[in-house]
Amino acid sequence: MARQDFRQLTRPSNRESMKGFQKTSPGELFWDLITFDKLMTGPVVHIIYWAGLCLILLAGFSVVGGAFGMALREGGIMGWMLAIPVVVMGMLALAAGALLWRAFCEFYVAIFRISDDLRAIRNATDRGGPTVSPLTSPLPKDEKVGQG
Repeated sequence: MARQDFRQLTRPSNRESMKGFQKTSPGELFWDLITFDKLMTGPVVHIIYWAGLCLILLAGFSVVGGAFGMALREGGIMGWMLAIPVVVMGMLALAAGALLWRAFCEFYVAIFRISDDLRAIRNATDRGGPTVSPLTSPLPKDEKVGQG
C-alpha cells in the first residue's frame, strides 16, 4: 500500500501550472530566464502561496499561544478576561490574513494568465490566423441589440 501511495505522489502532475516545467529542457529554461520569453513566476506562485500561508498560520498560533501564556501568568479571572479578546482578535486576524494572502496570490496568477493569453493571440496573428479589428462591428448595421 505504501509503495502505491509513493507512486501516486511521484507521478507527473497534470496541473496547468506545472506543465511549463515539464516540457522544458535545462538549456531552454536557462534561455527563457535570460530573455524573459516565458514567465517563470506563474508556477512559483503556488509555492509562495503555501509558504506564506504557513507563516500566517504560525503567526496566528503564536498570538493564541501568547494570549494563553498571558492568562496563565496573570492568574485569576482578570488574566482570562484579557486573553479571550486577544484570542478572538487573533483568530479574526488569521482568517483575514489568509483571505488577503489568497487574493494577492490569485491576482498574480491572473496577471500571468493574461500575459499567456496575449502571447497566444500574438502568435496566432503572426501565423496569419483570423484577426478582428477593434473598429468592426460584430452586428450588421441594420440589426440593433435588444430587437428580435
